[in-house]
Amino acid sequence: MAKQKWKPGNMVYPLPAVLVSCGDKKGNINVMTAAWTGTVCSDPPMVYVSVRKERHSHHMIQETREYVINLTTEKLAWAADFCGVRSGRDLDKFKEMKLTPVQGELQYAPMIEESPVSIECRVTNVMELGSHDMFMAEVTAVYVDEQYMDEKGTFHLEKAAPMVYSHGQYYGLGRHLGGFGYAVRKKPAKKGKK
Repeated sequence: MAKQKWKPGNMVYPLPAVLVSCGDKKGNINVMTAAWTGTVCSDPPMVYVSVRKERHSHHMIQETREYVINLTTEKLAWAADFCGVRSGRDLDKFKEMKLTPVQGELQYAPMIEESPVSIECRVTNVMELGSHDMFMAEVTAVYVDEQYMDEKGTFHLEKAAPMVYSHGQYYGLGRHLGGFGYAVRKKPAKKGKK
C-alpha cells in the first residue's frame, strides 16, 4: 500500500457536526455549527469547542462563559449546514431554521429542543491557538430527548439517526459494528457443545 504525503492539516475525520447555542448578557441568542469539538476529560466531565474570533458566537461565549453543545441528526443536517455558513449578525438563525430555544440551568445559553442531546457547558479556560480560540468547559448538565429512551431507562441515540462531518461532507451513521470491548469479549459457548 502506498501513501501520499500531504502538507500538515486537520484530517481527524469523521467529526461530530454539532450546533453550539449561546447568548449574551443583553438577551441576544445565536446558534453556530462546529466540528472542532470533543471530549477533554471524563472526571470531571469536560468538553471543548474551538471558535474563530470573527464568528458572531465568539464574543457571546467570551462574555458569558457558557454554551450548549447540541448533537445533530439527519433531520437537522440542513439546519447544521445553514448555521455554519450564515452569520447571526445578519439574521436570527433560530427563527430561520425553525429551531426552538429552551432554557435549562444556564443563564444565557439556550438548548435546542429539536436536538436529541443538549450538553450545558461552563467555560473554565480559554486557549488562544491561532485561527481559533478553544473554550474548554465543564459539563454542568446533559439533557436527552425522552422519545429515545426505552422502558428500562436506556438512551438509544442511534434511533435519532445522528450524523457526522467528514472533509466537507455530512453523513448519517451506518450500521452497528460492535460495542466497547467486543474485540476481547469471550463468545458464549454454543448449546450442545462441550
